[in-house]
Amino acid sequence: MFLRSVYSMATNVTTIESWEIERHGQLLRRARVLGGSLDGPDGMRVWISHHEFPYDIGIWQNIRDGMGTWNTLAWFWPFAASMKTDGLSFETNGFEEPGQTWPPPDPDRMPRLPREQDAKDAFTYHEYLTAEAEIEAFKQRQAADLARRVRTNGPQRRKPFHHRFDLETEQRVENEYLDDDATDLSGEEGWQDSGGNRLRDYGVEEDIEFYDEDDMPIAKLLQRREQRN
Repeated sequence: MFLRSVYSMATNVTTIESWEIERHGQLLRRARVLGGSLDGPDGMRVWISHHEFPYDIGIWQNIRDGMGTWNTLAWFWPFAASMKTDGLSFETNGFEEPGQTWPPPDPDRMPRLPREQDAKDAFTYHEYLTAEAEIEAFKQRQAADLARRVRTNGPQRRKPFHHRFDLETEQRVENEYLDDDATDLSGEEGWQDSGGNRLRDYGVEEDIEFYDEDDMPIAKLLQRREQRN
């Protein structure tokens, strides 16, 4: 643990960031095979280019920022003053253009695009023989509408990359998303690094950390957590 902490401080890379670096390398290898781009949500093409980790500014500078001072004697003095920082901006190595974000774009972590609803038949009425039949038809339309919202609103888990292709034809499968009911199966959020670690091994919620769920209702997130438990 001590050696791991020293290594993380010297490279300025946290455990999660090391996972993200390996993940980016994996996406680059996939993109090279597929012509430089990968499929994002709903068939959107996402070009993958190499990004350097921006916060590794050199071993000595990393240790200085981690310990708060250049003075090595002060590292062992418990009452030494800490470095003044707002914790919102950090020095970068300048390898990337200004405005680049980390981690780089990941097609599997992007939410699906919002779909426009066709409202041309929204107020189409039909005649029914009885009031009970009309009520039953209304309930069926309501259930279909709710099911459609579940499918289209918020992110959905994508199948692992190697499950999105037919092994015989090497063509993409028609449906590359997992059903919400398949809680016992892992999608692309279960990707493992070279050490066999996935995000949940670091104590984080994969559905929240891997997928962008800013627009997903709290009730839906709680429901997923209850299903996993």
